[in-house]
Amino acid sequence: MSTPRVLRTAAGLSEAITDALAAKGGTGDLAPSLGLVPTMGALHQGHRALVDAARAANDVVVASVFVNPLQFNDPEDLHRYPRTLEADLKLLGDAGTDLVFAPAEAEVYPDGPPLVRIHSGELGSRYEGRFRPGHFDGVLTVVAKLLHYAQPTLPARYRAYFGQKDAQQLALIRRMVMDLDFRAEIVGVPVVRGTDGLAESSRNVFLDAEHRRAATVLPQALFALQDQARAGVPLDLAAAVARVQAEPHVDLDYFDIVDPQTLQPLVMDGQPLRRPALALLAARVGPVRLIDNLPLDPAAG
Repeated sequence: MSTPRVLRTAAGLSEAITDALAAKGGTGDLAPSLGLVPTMGALHQGHRALVDAARAANDVVVASVFVNPLQFNDPEDLHRYPRTLEADLKLLGDAGTDLVFAPAEAEVYPDGPPLVRIHSGELGSRYEGRFRPGHFDGVLTVVAKLLHYAQPTLPARYRAYFGQKDAQQLALIRRMVMDLDFRAEIVGVPVVRGTDGLAESSRNVFLDAEHRRAATVLPQALFALQDQARAGVPLDLAAAVARVQAEPHVDLDYFDIVDPQTLQPLVMDGQPLRRPALALLAARVGPVRLIDNLPLDPAAG
């Protein structure tokens, strides 16, 4: 595939989107459609799945590559985050991306860190928010800006694609779009996993072979709960937690079963699962902190 056109300014992006949508013209009575895939770069097959989903459903696909400083609590973590724009452009081009927005930090935050940010509220204070204070405020602030930058100026259907791996982030973005009346439709894309079951993540590159092996206990514990849900037997969260804690290289931060929309913990009372749920966890594996989750559906019938 060809290399996508790279835009460095919000004004240039808006103009390029207008031109691309005008060239498509829509189908029949339907206006053309735009799919936005926001990323921080260091792209892997999980990101490829987002672009593939956007490409399959839209006339024009835009990806952003921007390492957002607002969502990092640790300056060292921000410094070492992989920046691989050349490789990212190849993956995006191979996937059929039309436009890539790759701005400098000064383009997104021209006056430095913004004085006003979007507050993630109570939903953003649990789980990841408890371990990374302010993280989701930074995420929502940059996502709001990206949604504005890519907003079509012509009549168009507008969708933005996010991975289910960041389940709390996805829930927050959906609430922000709903509560603040953004026009974009938010599309969640299922987790992409390696052959060993580990969820694809830009941070996986920091795992050596021993820690990669240890990290597989995380999806193993999640899939054990999924098997229990499908079998119609009570979910044994305590056993799943113990399974993770038994791995000496893994330090568990949290492991819970929650409502998929509100992320409120579900009380199981020793009964089989009766409604869709989400098992989610976070753990430090050697030098790397990983998150993962898995939808749980009750047994059929």
